[in-house]
Amino acid sequence: MTDSGSMDKIKGKAKEVTGKATGDNGTQAEGIFDQVVGKVKEVASDVKDNAEDLIEDVKEKFDKK
Repeated sequence: MTDSGSMDKIKGKAKEVTGKATGDNGTQAEGIFDQVVGKVKEVASDVKDNAEDLIEDVKEKFDKK
């Protein structure tokens, strides 16, 4: 199972909201950073999945010949 970044985004949002509520800019910044990390993981996971699908399609085309 690939880490799609969902947990990082959720954890980051919680930290961001907590930081805003308490006035803690450090926690708020950590939350935003965690969300960015989660988004990067999500995009990387999507790219990997698409590449795997493309490889399978190419294999199937060569197997038909």
